[in-house]
Amino acid sequence: MNVDRPGVLYVVATPIGNRGDITQRALSALAAVDKVLAEDTRHSGALLRTLGIATPLLSLHEHNEQLQVEPLLARLRGGADLALISDAGTPLISDPGYRIVRAARQAGIQVVPIPGPCALIAALSVAGLPTDRFVFEGFLPAKAAARRAHLLTLADETRTLVFYESSHRIEESLADLAECLGAEREAVIARELTKTFEQVQSGSLAELNLWLSEDANRQRGEFVLLIAGAVAAVDTELDAEAQRVLKLLLVELPVKRAAALAAEITGARKNALYQYALQFTAD
Repeated sequence: MNVDRPGVLYVVATPIGNRGDITQRALSALAAVDKVLAEDTRHSGALLRTLGIATPLLSLHEHNEQLQVEPLLARLRGGADLALISDAGTPLISDPGYRIVRAARQAGIQVVPIPGPCALIAALSVAGLPTDRFVFEGFLPAKAAARRAHLLTLADETRTLVFYESSHRIEESLADLAECLGAEREAVIARELTKTFEQVQSGSLAELNLWLSEDANRQRGEFVLLIAGAVAAVDTELDAEAQRVLKLLLVELPVKRAAALAAEITGARKNALYQYALQFTAD
């Protein structure tokens, strides 16, 4: 603790499975701070012990976060350095922490990210689906009616959709995805990322429903579901010549550059060309 200055709140990513993914910065920060704010002190205590870190822990989870904001701000104003971690991965990504980070920033307290593992980004990096534009939806509603209603609002979303799901709801959620978004929609299941039984399986939603049902072991663990976006309707003003020019340019150029150059050559709208290019390159 340094009483001559306010403390710093470090937001520290921890492994999502393989403990070898901890970064040197994370190790240094967790060892140097006065307290570690943990979603589950038993789980995080075991992690810190295996890492050789003896920093005391404080409990911070969704049920007590609002009550803890003012006491934690008092610690930070008094010069204590704190590290915020979640059970696994990057804090605040479908995990608690938003309230204390927001309050600290509003109070003028320095908030420092210590980046590292994140299931969302890890899954996107290996899924083979478009990653230039995506939507992270977190966990779907637990109740079937609410889940289906929410999925129907996403049926025309053209960006890649990403969800987290638990083992006890994976079957029904995957079935609802097929029903609401279309059984032939391309998708990927990323299961138990970085752990011993890691699997990344791609196929249509219908194929993935079958794959999941074929082996009960595939229904265990933690899941990231990635769904290809809906195909955007091609702008009616995009005539055959504009499409032809764009396809030729796509052989040699990235999508954005090809669309921009095709717009200059043909006079077609750049946005329409870009949307068509995304559809064409995804085929």
